[in-house]
Amino acid sequence: MADEDEEVRRVFDALDAVESIADPEARSRAQVQITAATRERAARWAAERTALAQRLKDEERESVRGIARRLGVSPATVQDMLRGYRGSGQNRPRAGGQADE
Repeated sequence: MADEDEEVRRVFDALDAVESIADPEARSRAQVQITAATRERAARWAAERTALAQRLKDEERESVRGIARRLGVSPATVQDMLRGYRGSGQNRPRAGGQADE
C-alpha cells in the first residue's frame, strides 16, 4: 500500500508544480494537456474498476460493502457500477422505471 500511496503523492506533487508555473499562458497550456489526458484515462480507469467490481462479485462472491471497502468507493458507487450506470446520472432510469428519452 505504501508504494501506491507514494505514486499518488508523486502525481499530486506534479499537479502542484503545474499550478505553480509563473507564466499564465504556459500554465494554461499545461493544464489543457493534463485535462485532455485525464479524460481519456478516466474512461479507461472507470471501465477497469467496473470490471474488477464485477469480478469480485462473481468470482469471489464479495458483498457490495466488501467491494466498496476494497476499491475505496462508496457502496452506492459499487451498486451503480454493477448496474452499468456511470457519470452523474445521465443513463439511470427515472423513478417509476421510465428511462430517459
